[in-house]
Amino acid sequence: MRYLLLLTIFFCVNVQLIAQPDDTIFEKFKPNFIKIDGYKINVETLGEGDPIFFFAGGPGNSHDYMEGNFGHYYKTHQVVFIDMLGRGFSDDAKDVDEYSIENDVYIAEQVRQKLKLDKITVIGHSYGSVVAQAYAIKYPENVDKMVLISGFHSGEMWQANCDSYNHYAKTHYPEKWKQVDSLRALGYISSDTIFNQVYGSFPVKYVYYHDTNLKQRVPKTRYRGWNFDVYFGIIGRDADFFVGGDMIDTDFRRDLKKLNIPTLIIAGRYDGVSTPEYNVQYKTYMPKAQFVMFEKSGHNPYLEEPEKFYKLLDDFLAKD
Repeated sequence: MRYLLLLTIFFCVNVQLIAQPDDTIFEKFKPNFIKIDGYKINVETLGEGDPIFFFAGGPGNSHDYMEGNFGHYYKTHQVVFIDMLGRGFSDDAKDVDEYSIENDVYIAEQVRQKLKLDKITVIGHSYGSVVAQAYAIKYPENVDKMVLISGFHSGEMWQANCDSYNHYAKTHYPEKWKQVDSLRALGYISSDTIFNQVYGSFPVKYVYYHDTNLKQRVPKTRYRGWNFDVYFGIIGRDADFFVGGDMIDTDFRRDLKKLNIPTLIIAGRYDGVSTPEYNVQYKTYMPKAQFVMFEKSGHNPYLEEPEKFYKLLDDFLAKD
């Protein structure tokens, strides 16, 4: 009996060690460039087992924050992190029109083929969920499981994100919002540098439930963390107010019902980006999916409720 108890304690501790992020994770991954249509695309992969592709948010972010929070899954899976075109260590596009959801999906599929992988699990956070869904809809035969974290199912939902944030900023920081109103009245839009500097200076409270001091894990060698050309290319020139670009015509709602892929959908009750009003709609569009609302989280539940989050994800990934 004592042996069984010790064995159980060991097993639980061991699982906990596997489940929690590793502060030295960035030292374990190395940039590796794959040529796709003449572009160098940075792909960092490690581990053995069922492969998982992780898609970062933005659009415009490098993969590094996803690696910091999910790289430890190399202990049980082959994990794959991609700097999409124009992001991180990957090449910039010769033409900004190449920045699109469709092209991100294309690159993901090219990486899968070049790594000679069969079925993959796709996990997307924020904008990364858009890539995950678009990939699963286009290549359902290639997808084993799907996880959507603080995601978006449509351009309409992305517009709700803009409206939510602008309402919060205007009502909570009226003094600063006067500058926004003044610039808008002069014809400045999101992609204008002067406007972007003012708009980007607002606090990020709407992203978190409580602790705004929480930080993503980042490597000592900094990647290019953000590319506005990608962001405005995919979301539109006035992306912070009126969704345009590739995103405005994106709508997965009809196609999601057709997917027969085990899916986990994670939302944050206090998420001012991927708003709960729209997130709960996934219950209608994917009624067979496992939907979990994190009651003490905003846009990054893996940071705000890590024990609950990783236990949930571990259990989902372990299911046959």
